[in-house]
Amino acid sequence: MIPSDPIMLLSFVNLKLRDYYGSLDALCDDLDVSGAEIIEKLASVNYHYDAEKNQFI
Repeated sequence: MIPSDPIMLLSFVNLKLRDYYGSLDALCDDLDVSGAEIIEKLASVNYHYDAEKNQFI
């Protein structure tokens, strides 16, 4: 289960991307979560995925 609060989600996702996954797609596949939902929720607090850096900035 991933956090529902956008700021907690940001921290959770960036930590997982940094330490365990080479891409957002890999994280979503492994955790069986929707990438679109994560992107939308983090966009609501002005964070966007940067594939080159593999993090939300």
